[in-house]
Amino acid sequence: MIRLSYRLFLPCLAALLSLTPTPAADFADQLPRIAPTEPGDTLDGFRVADGYQIQLVAAEPLVNSPVAIEWDAEGALFVCEMRGYSEDRDDKLSRITRLIDTDDDGVFDRHTVYADHLLWPTALFPYDGGLFVADAPDIFYLKDTDGDGVADSKQVVFTGFSIGNVQGLLNSFRWGLDNRIHLACGTVGGKVRRADEDESAAVEVRGHDMAFDPKTYAFSLTSGGAQHGMCFDDWGRKFVSSNSDHLQQVMYEDRYIKRNPLLVAPSARQSIAADGPQAEVFRISPVEPWRVVRTRLRVAGLVGGPIEGGGRAAGYFTGATGVTIFRGDAWPKDDHSLAIVGDVGSNLIHRKRLRPAGVQLIGERIDTESEFVASKDNWFRPAQFACGPDGALSVVDVYREVIEHPKSLPPEIKQHVDLTSGRNRGRIYRVVPDRFLHRPTPKLNTFDIESLAKLLQHPNAWHRETAARLIYQRQDHAIAETLRRQSRQSKSAAGRLHSLYALHGLGLLKPEDVAARFDDHHPQVVRHAIRLAEPFTADENIIHDLKPLVRHASIDVRYQLAFSLGEFSFQAKPEWLAELALQNPTDRWIQTAVSSSTGGQPDHLFAALLKSGSVEPLAPFLLQLAKQIDRGDQNDQRRRSLSALVGAVHHPSLLPAIGRLNRSGRRASIGDELYKRAESLAASLIPMALEQVSDAKRSDAERTRAIGWLGNAAIEDVFPTLVDVLRQHTSSELQIAVIRAMARSDSPELVEILLEPWPTWSPRLRSAAGDVLFSTAIRSTAVLDAIDAGSIDAADISLARWNALASSRDPELQKRAADYLATTKGPSREAVIERYQETFQLTGDARRGAEVFKQQCAGCHQAGDVGHAIGPSLAAAATRGGESILTNVLDPNREVNPQYVNYVVLTTDGRTIAGMIASENANSITLRRAENVSDTILRQDIELLRNTNQSIMPEGFEKAIPPQAMADLIEYLITSLRS
Repeated sequence: MIRLSYRLFLPCLAALLSLTPTPAADFADQLPRIAPTEPGDTLDGFRVADGYQIQLVAAEPLVNSPVAIEWDAEGALFVCEMRGYSEDRDDKLSRITRLIDTDDDGVFDRHTVYADHLLWPTALFPYDGGLFVADAPDIFYLKDTDGDGVADSKQVVFTGFSIGNVQGLLNSFRWGLDNRIHLACGTVGGKVRRADEDESAAVEVRGHDMAFDPKTYAFSLTSGGAQHGMCFDDWGRKFVSSNSDHLQQVMYEDRYIKRNPLLVAPSARQSIAADGPQAEVFRISPVEPWRVVRTRLRVAGLVGGPIEGGGRAAGYFTGATGVTIFRGDAWPKDDHSLAIVGDVGSNLIHRKRLRPAGVQLIGERIDTESEFVASKDNWFRPAQFACGPDGALSVVDVYREVIEHPKSLPPEIKQHVDLTSGRNRGRIYRVVPDRFLHRPTPKLNTFDIESLAKLLQHPNAWHRETAARLIYQRQDHAIAETLRRQSRQSKSAAGRLHSLYALHGLGLLKPEDVAARFDDHHPQVVRHAIRLAEPFTADENIIHDLKPLVRHASIDVRYQLAFSLGEFSFQAKPEWLAELALQNPTDRWIQTAVSSSTGGQPDHLFAALLKSGSVEPLAPFLLQLAKQIDRGDQNDQRRRSLSALVGAVHHPSLLPAIGRLNRSGRRASIGDELYKRAESLAASLIPMALEQVSDAKRSDAERTRAIGWLGNAAIEDVFPTLVDVLRQHTSSELQIAVIRAMARSDSPELVEILLEPWPTWSPRLRSAAGDVLFSTAIRSTAVLDAIDAGSIDAADISLARWNALASSRDPELQKRAADYLATTKGPSREAVIERYQETFQLTGDARRGAEVFKQQCAGCHQAGDVGHAIGPSLAAAATRGGESILTNVLDPNREVNPQYVNYVVLTTDGRTIAGMIASENANSITLRRAENVSDTILRQDIELLRNTNQSIMPEGFEKAIPPQAMADLIEYLITSLRS
């Protein structure tokens, strides 16, 4: 039976939410100020997971508004104090302070102001006795040259970073294995250049991150582009975070993808949280009154802004920041490499355990209905984390009464809050295991070069990385043999890895150094040895030694090899790439890596894959390669590929690739004989595909796959079969596949065929049919004529469709859509939800609910192995309870996370395509919609790209899910996803 599990955080919250606001209301009596907790009392308000405790190591007046910390090689702690947050940038209140622990007891007791009068500093990093500081639009290098503890030298190194959003500035300086300083460019981007270069050299960094050599200031763009927080794990894998997408993994480096401009690659940045980007959090602090009032105003439509969490004021990630992989040595070994993320809006620290799922990792919640660290204090704002010399997790607490973008606070609220409150406060904590003992902090700057080399094997990441940085700074070649010996003999895999990179940073790495690690027992060492082999492309021994790695047991090793092979040129490379692809024929990351390495000759890989004899699993990848070959439009590549197809195992799954390459417009360049042979092959395969489509004994998945094979077949040859299947079968999955396949038809009967069953179709089927019916002006006109004739109801067409029609290039369609939008308000979602309150008096049946989910929700959501994970994860919905599920199903536009907004593209050839933006790059944009269907459109083919501000989820599910079925669905979601 369904249970109302949505719990409010404060007894008074229900009363506050029930008040009906007016635009001119004065909310002073509802917005009381929240008092801070003094440093001596702060620990009493924390709840920490079993086995751990939190300790205060610095507080005001030693530190104010800290946003980033780094230890120098002497063991002193530099703190970036963003005292000008959030609206006082121009007052130059911010600064860098240096904290000292004079008695080395783990608690800081003295500070000096290292640099003052800064604007909005967000990151810092020590190097060569100085400090790089990010203070947009610039990155400075500061140095104390006279030893008085105050920087007296200030050099602008880079400039051009945007300051458009105080919460999206550049941040998170990190030392990389590659001996470069990496940084997150934030969400505001900018046109960045070295300060000594002309403006013409500026590079747009939006959507990317950046790395630079601290010696030469040479820089390059890297994959990333999230909001605030970036880190690496021990093996150089990169992770980032954004406010409402708390844990993301960066899957590849842009430099590899750029080698193949014809490759349409998935987005490098992928959400990897098992419970979804905007997952549930369990705060123990009261919800701030201003947050409650703002949510109420947004729900009522009196102020702008996204309505998240189903209209809840809190309880989910809204201010995720500072993602950090724990790499210290003070915690138990089982907790090494946990992902740590703060939520500054909910006053807590969240943790996840990472597990491999192919190349990509998955982050799984550890704490059940609780958090790793949570505070009752609304002022606790954990913005960043660090693993320092003590091997514990340090927590940077900005400690502010309000930490919110000023523009997200409506004037009615903003006038009653103080955004400067707390600028003179700040805390730094460390999270340690029970019975933790602080160890002395070493002064690594005093260590000789041999001692630094030994530290590359230390179990604590700070020791390894600081030693690596000092070795790179000193450039002492006398250490070469020690590093070479350690790279082969160290018992520490991290030590072997760091030793290799130290040799690389000194310019002393030899081919035999990396080849010696190709058989390392740790796959991550092997992976990096392959990467470090890339400069040795002319060494035949390296190529010979790489060959066994094609069949390496680790997918991480094979993934790197697939990328790195693109740097090499040798005759057998297509066969190596094919062998890599064949081991994971459906893995999109392996396919991406392999495709990046074709060296402009995808036809060679295409032919090598066809020789395998098992073409069906490879068919989607073969089609990708065929598209690259077609876009390249080189006659010899097209001919070689078609010849390979004609000589391959004949299977109907090859039809899409044949159709892409054997287009009639290319007949002359293909050659008449080869064209006819390919055409004859396609003609022989079409009946085989149609037989599978028609075979009712086959599974829906098999029949749907066969429909996809017919995508390039003459529509008149397949149309009758498709119509028969549409009319005779009740499986929504199969019907949707048929509807999409019929889109190519120019038959005047198509509109009638799709509109005839329209009144009986679910929102999923109507959405799929709508994609077809509204894809051209002629069809759209026919649909509107049917509405005028009373054949279908105008209200059955979603608001997103009407808005898209209003943007049509056809003046008549524009007028008709505008007339409709002006004369109707559409159905009242509030009235529908009110009518469905009877749901909660009914007994739900999870087994029936599973069928409802399969028929109505599986197109965009996944539960277990059923459905497609297109929309938000349902794992968090299960904990929010029945009311939230009901609201989100019946009023999908009440909560529209920007990630799931529906966009409309008008193409230059007259097509209209809709969906959420799945990924984009310089060449193309990919829209994804229900059933995991996606369209990639080259930017040169886009006439208009418009944000509808509507959810990809359609309205109108009340017509397909009556109250009893809704009760069944809610019961299914709550019981199955919580189990």
